[in-house]
Amino acid sequence: MEGEITTDDLSPATEVWSRPDVPFHALSMLRNARPGVTPDYDGQRGPTRQIEELRRTSGRDIAFVSDVLGTGSSRKSATNSLLWYIGHDVPFQPNKRSGGVCLANTIAPIFFNTLQDSGCLAIELDVSALQTGDKISLYPYAGRLVVEGSANETPFQVKSPVLLDELRAGGRINLILGRRLTAEARNYLKLPPSEVFQQHAEAPAAAVGFSLAQKIVGRACGLPDGQGVSPGTYCEPQISTVGSPDTTGPLTRDELKDLACLGFSADLVLQSFCHTVAYPKPADIRVQKELPSFMTERSGVSLRPGDGIIHSWLNRLVLPDMVGTGGDSHTRFPIGLSFPAGSGLVAFAAATGAMPLDMPESVLVRFRGQMQSGITIRDLVHAIPLYAKRAGLLTLEKANKVNAFAGRILEIDGLSDLTVAQAFEFTDASAERSAAACAVQLGIPAVRSFLQENVKLIQRMIAEGYNERATLERRLQAMENWLNEPSLLRADQNATYAAVLEINLDEISEPILCCPNDPDDARFLSEVAGTNIDEVFLGSCMTNVSHFRTASDLIKGNGEVPVRMWIAPPTKLDADILREEGRFSTFGKVGARIETPGCSLCMGNQARVRDGATVVSTSTRNFPNRMGNGAKVFLASAETAAIASSLGRIPTIEEYQSMMAGIAEIS
Repeated sequence: MEGEITTDDLSPATEVWSRPDVPFHALSMLRNARPGVTPDYDGQRGPTRQIEELRRTSGRDIAFVSDVLGTGSSRKSATNSLLWYIGHDVPFQPNKRSGGVCLANTIAPIFFNTLQDSGCLAIELDVSALQTGDKISLYPYAGRLVVEGSANETPFQVKSPVLLDELRAGGRINLILGRRLTAEARNYLKLPPSEVFQQHAEAPAAAVGFSLAQKIVGRACGLPDGQGVSPGTYCEPQISTVGSPDTTGPLTRDELKDLACLGFSADLVLQSFCHTVAYPKPADIRVQKELPSFMTERSGVSLRPGDGIIHSWLNRLVLPDMVGTGGDSHTRFPIGLSFPAGSGLVAFAAATGAMPLDMPESVLVRFRGQMQSGITIRDLVHAIPLYAKRAGLLTLEKANKVNAFAGRILEIDGLSDLTVAQAFEFTDASAERSAAACAVQLGIPAVRSFLQENVKLIQRMIAEGYNERATLERRLQAMENWLNEPSLLRADQNATYAAVLEINLDEISEPILCCPNDPDDARFLSEVAGTNIDEVFLGSCMTNVSHFRTASDLIKGNGEVPVRMWIAPPTKLDADILREEGRFSTFGKVGARIETPGCSLCMGNQARVRDGATVVSTSTRNFPNRMGNGAKVFLASAETAAIASSLGRIPTIEEYQSMMAGIAEIS
């Protein structure tokens, strides 16, 4: 398939309720017609007849091939759907398949990991010469792909020789458990280590210093402070914090059952209900009733329906310089480091307190200069893809796409005055760069202030009866211990990076938006000014209470807005503050629609914009059809979105600066 295949294409958000029923959910895979795809019923049911006809005429297993594969949300359901058509039945486990072959120029790191976990052979190679219907032979040990009837060969290299063992074992987790059991048994029997398994390649020792991310992972692996894990090293860092959203929670629950997990080894596991609370289906209500007790019985902490977005809560429960994970691609801590994953690996991390990791390389983004008047943190977030394109580190074209961030850790430096909330805008958006993780160098004063507020939050949660109480008390004590002796790891001056991107703040004098429908397509405001719009969305985990305060100041007294405006505070805590400050009254007077705290339009699984609408949104990503069928979505700051809502179009630079004049607080 040409172009980019996202996890939204493989597992549509509107069908999230059916994810645990793999055969049924798989019917929605690739349900929208596109070149090379003929759905059974366009927009409703995917190309099942086309796939079966290809299987019948070829007489072979089917491999899935695309230019870019698996960008977007960390949906194990996307892997489940794909393997339902290209994999093989797992013995004695109904409706579960493993194996299969996926080939692409670029495979998003989280999706690559979920393929690994499912025993699928995932290979990155040049696929430009392959066509639907080609009969191919793969020689993974030799690193050759041969098309039948052609003299051409395409060379490739599997990510690791261990990948072939994972394929034979039916998945990475199966292999890890098997290796551990084998090692323990042979040790008990006083036998030498087994030579049956493929071994991870030894990474060269670092000849220079370590980056911040490398040091954080080093600490999680038990190395002395100041020591790091070099890129290419296989390790199993200890996981201190795990997040489980409601959309992947049922799958994580099933994986935990498969692991016979009766208690979590990770220090804190948090369950949320942020994606499905606003307009729940009966299946969602069952999950909201059943999942909390399942998690708390295993020492997890469960939020309540209506509390809000998991990231906005989880960020306030994490500890500095620790490693975590979560079943959502935006589980990316502003302090410490998080490697988001699919539900299988999330369950493994929660159950065992560790996760497998091939340490990625890092890309450094270094800001310099002075931030200009009217420019927001969201504009700087969008400056990363803009400047990366200029530097040749990123391309928009999907065929032979260049993305220096893909599968690597994005590290941010040069913004010494960032608050932790602002840092999260950078780490959160690293998902749209297909980065494996993101680390931001912050100062102790910012982190101290953040944790002091979080201590109060945990005390409030305990007082209000959130469970599991002992887990919250343990995390509270750990925060207080850090506050008593605050310290932060810092990157070495001589650390090396796969690439370094320099961004001069003096050059950014106007807002930057990401244009329809690609979060990599960043452009200055002047290039899109005057575009008429139909709807504005102010919400998602990319926002916090300060964004809504500024937006309300910008639209106050302007009369009813000429567009459909959506307001979705990220948490109940934010909603309470905005209500008490009279901000909801301001939004109501201009005709805005105030949503239940949560993800709202960002995921597009419940509320959606009108078909074909042009939208300015503060959400995380703007993939085709994600927010609405045929919608054209611009990603922008809360300030730009609020001004656009008043005008009914994207403002000019002069209009933007004029309306921003006198605004006391810029997010």
